[in-house]
Amino acid sequence: MKKEQQEFHGDALYRALREQTTLAPLTDREADITIDDAYYISLRMLENRLADGEVVVGKKIGVTSAAVQEMLGVFQPDFGFLTDVMQYENNATVSISGTMIQPRAEGEIGFRLKRDLVGPGITEQDVLDATESIMPCFEIVDSRIDDWKIKIQDTVADNASCGVFVLGDHEYDPNDFDLPNLSMKVYKNDQLISEGKGSAVQGNPLTAVAWLANTLGQYDIPFKAGEVILSGSLVPLEPVVAGDKMHLVIDGFGEATVSFSE
Repeated sequence: MKKEQQEFHGDALYRALREQTTLAPLTDREADITIDDAYYISLRMLENRLADGEVVVGKKIGVTSAAVQEMLGVFQPDFGFLTDVMQYENNATVSISGTMIQPRAEGEIGFRLKRDLVGPGITEQDVLDATESIMPCFEIVDSRIDDWKIKIQDTVADNASCGVFVLGDHEYDPNDFDLPNLSMKVYKNDQLISEGKGSAVQGNPLTAVAWLANTLGQYDIPFKAGEVILSGSLVPLEPVVAGDKMHLVIDGFGEATVSFSE
């Protein structure tokens, strides 16, 4: 795909984000679109956001668990960028009409880095050594693609279908926990709706973060000290509407809560 086409699609996705509208899947309109094309489209979308004054504060990996892959029909991870305007405080209320199109909530483990990581060649131990703290979080994914009819190229182009994210109040030393065996419970409007373990994320959240560091390293994108890295959902995605409240608890590890309004 020519650069002009990549920029065209990146600009269109940016407008869809701002106008809260959706587009037909790129994979329907560009039969030969590659993941590389999609990544450069996402960079163009990000370029527009940075021009608006947003600041990159981290990265994310998504579509890492079997449950999410089955729901979306996408069978490999996606990757994208987090900016400051995407982040909400724990117990925040997110206005759907002001920020979202077709939101779905997912429970994750977030990583805060104390030093840079530059792939390729990053291992799980490298990730552990570079992590300042971990915390429970909600990512509220969203899609600028009609009815979530996405393939991997669609979601990568659309900044990994990222909407907003909410971090728990407390952060913890990752060395104190067996990450694959952390158990999460997710509640919607006080009703338990799903459960999952850290092992749902590529067998270990450290594996997912290492994969992301190495994948972005191929594009000369480093992880930077202070950034937050979202490692992927432990549970199925849950659609949310105004009036819903989502709450998650990870045994011995903390909790996070987010509510939604019009």
